[in-house]
Amino acid sequence: MRAAALHSAAGALLLTALSAVPAGGVPNADAPGVPGAQGRFAVSGRALAPEAALSPGVALAAARAAVKGVDFGSCSDAQDLPGAMQCGTVAVPLDYAHPEGRQIKLAVSRVGATHRDPHNSKRRVPRQGALVFNPGGPGGSGRYFPLIGLLPEWKRIAAAYDLVGYDPRGVGRSAPLSCQDPKRFLKGPSPAPVHPSQSYKQERIAQAKAYARGCAQRAGSALRHYNSLNNARDLDVLRAALGEDRLTFMGASYGTYFGALYATLFPSHVRRMVFDAAVDPDPAQIWYRNNLGQSAAFESRWTDLREWIAGHDDVYGLGDTADEVLTSYERARARLAAQPAGGKVGPGQLQGAFLQAAYYDDYWPARAQALSEYLKGDPKQLIAQAGPVREGATEAENANAVYTAVECNDAPWPTDWNVWDRDNTRLARVAPFETWDNVWANLPCAYWPVPRQRPLDVRTGPGELPPTLILAAERDAAAPYAGALEMHRRLSGSVLVTERDAGTHGIAGGPNRCVNGHLDAYLLEGRLPARRAACAGRPEPKPKPSAAR
Repeated sequence: MRAAALHSAAGALLLTALSAVPAGGVPNADAPGVPGAQGRFAVSGRALAPEAALSPGVALAAARAAVKGVDFGSCSDAQDLPGAMQCGTVAVPLDYAHPEGRQIKLAVSRVGATHRDPHNSKRRVPRQGALVFNPGGPGGSGRYFPLIGLLPEWKRIAAAYDLVGYDPRGVGRSAPLSCQDPKRFLKGPSPAPVHPSQSYKQERIAQAKAYARGCAQRAGSALRHYNSLNNARDLDVLRAALGEDRLTFMGASYGTYFGALYATLFPSHVRRMVFDAAVDPDPAQIWYRNNLGQSAAFESRWTDLREWIAGHDDVYGLGDTADEVLTSYERARARLAAQPAGGKVGPGQLQGAFLQAAYYDDYWPARAQALSEYLKGDPKQLIAQAGPVREGATEAENANAVYTAVECNDAPWPTDWNVWDRDNTRLARVAPFETWDNVWANLPCAYWPVPRQRPLDVRTGPGELPPTLILAAERDAAAPYAGALEMHRRLSGSVLVTERDAGTHGIAGGPNRCVNGHLDAYLLEGRLPARRAACAGRPEPKPKPSAAR
């Protein structure tokens, strides 16, 4: 689930409200039925069938964690942040087949239930346990999630639950994974050819091979243990360490995938689960075809953004049709290719900034204004929004390393470049916006130096799993809607709530009161609508007043 920025609607709101909190990440995702997705799949090394859950190893690790618990204390990096967040660690085996072997520590954070009813100050709200959150990725940090309880949309949930976040294995402060020198990761300016030449493709192939080698050299024999099944197993150990007999969990984007793995492996350990921006869990889609589907979906979302800009031509002056806005965008690309803005923003940085806007429509006004000002001769906003942030290089490189390792380890990928070239050349004819950038992000998986797994068949039968809640935006490109439908089919008893005609990636705790009503009813009362429900889409963003010409 590759994304330009790694946070759900909850994370987006949190980062808006608490600008001191570092953002996380990089992600990847989905949609079946893309023409040309069928290819010849060979596996470097031997293919690994996922064993049930390595049950003895998980049970042993969970039993140890239950005895030890989590020794929560002050957070060394949260002194200046609002709220009362506490931090601690939980030890998990690197390899669940050898639970007495090497242990790694997961960094965990918590804000205790407030017990305060935001609508009735005299009413004390009973505690319902811990709500564990993962923001996606792979590679996303959830350590700052507990601060979400400061926002109005989350106060009812924060009254009843300890809000718990954590860094999954390899991420942030949890035995961080690295594949290259962070100073080399965030480079600018860079190209982003829509129709790459053969020489450019060969250059990117060489880079992908070097990156895969770097992952193996830096991680050594541990590299193979960064995968989604182990993320699900770690989640059960965390559950035990928190003293919870059954888990209440909310996953966004990629977090829905290993949440679904958890539900399949440990259905009796589930209390309540929310899947926000659900990824297609069909084993045949993990992960190569999911990425093809994501690239196809981004083309529609890119059109949505251009149509919105065209509808505000009186503000931005970029054209009054989507095609005219595209012409303005291409003019900026050509100018940046000839002379990068500020010496660091080229076509690649421009594309990355607008990809982020394709994830979250809150970015639309700022991106449109930056493009407008740049074409009129003022590059300051474009440089500020699209330029590499050197201070975040270590975090970004780490997130990308975890993303790559998990996706490459999870499933077989084509090892023949001709398969990638054929499928994506065909796709780029109709969906040029994100197709090739998605290829370059995932191409190390073609040359991955450790064995791959076979994806687990996510599926639960009637009565095996408590009712779960799936949330999805109908026009989400990072996690196309077909994935939510597939998740709904595979998790018996699940309920799907759809935000109609909306495309923001991750909708829980956002501005849609209808969505939040279903979320609150489920988490606070265990109450769900019928098998499917729909909410009207959120209003489109409005141009900022300062943007007027």
